[in-house]
Amino acid sequence: MFKKYLTVFLISMVPIVELRGAIPISQAMGLPLIPSYILAILGNMIPVPFIYFFARKILEWMSRQSSVIGNVGRWLLNKGERGGKKIMEKAGKNGTFLALLLFVGIPLPGTGAWTGTLAASILEFDFKTSVAACMGGVLLAGLIMSSGSRFVMMIMSLF
Repeated sequence: MFKKYLTVFLISMVPIVELRGAIPISQAMGLPLIPSYILAILGNMIPVPFIYFFARKILEWMSRQSSVIGNVGRWLLNKGERGGKKIMEKAGKNGTFLALLLFVGIPLPGTGAWTGTLAASILEFDFKTSVAACMGGVLLAGLIMSSGSRFVMMIMSLF
């Protein structure tokens, strides 16, 4: 049982997959929803401060390299900038908290805590606001994914 919970926790820390993949996997493994939800949130939030403070610096360094690392760094930096610009276009300067929360919280490809935090860092949003918005977004994404996972499992049990 511990290994399954650890798997959920670690999967939720992985970029792109995050909590959006960890919760459905936890349900497929037959784990209880509430502990899985809590572990997935914790796992998804642990990287956020590190992304905020260090990711931009690392990506800028990577983008200056001339190898494959440079291409990856430029791609990731551009992805964060595009995400940040989407947030700013939709919200303006005053609505950034809600826009960032929704950007992170609505489980679509390319959105999530990693991208949202990177975008907040690139756009130099305030740290506390960024973390609070990401936390709210992760909670929202967790609720959406939990509901969806439970629904799918309920449908599957009919067959």
